[in-house]
Amino acid sequence: MRAAVLRYRVMAYVTGVVLMVLVFVGIPLQVAGHPAVANDVGVVHGILYIIYLVCAWLLARGLRLGAKPTLIMLLAGTVPIMTFIVERWVTRRFINPALGEGSGRSQPAAPARRATR
Repeated sequence: MRAAVLRYRVMAYVTGVVLMVLVFVGIPLQVAGHPAVANDVGVVHGILYIIYLVCAWLLARGLRLGAKPTLIMLLAGTVPIMTFIVERWVTRRFINPALGEGSGRSQPAAPARRATR
């Protein structure tokens, strides 16, 4: 399970970064008359997105997620910055409980009582 989680997380970040480069650098350059960057980065993103889909699908099946969280995971690679948000959401909501890990934070302490004079 940990290997599937690592593959998903790596692909989520890589796919997200490449999509941001495509949208925020490649597309403006294409509009400015330089389509090479958008074409090349678009092809790379397409290939990486297919790999991301496979990794996300395998993880969703391994976690036995329902249709809605699985669909959200799969579509996250189509919206800039969404892979980062969905990866954190999936990690906190599904991966950490499945692996038996806490959120890494200690339990909040009870509020201290104020001293009365």
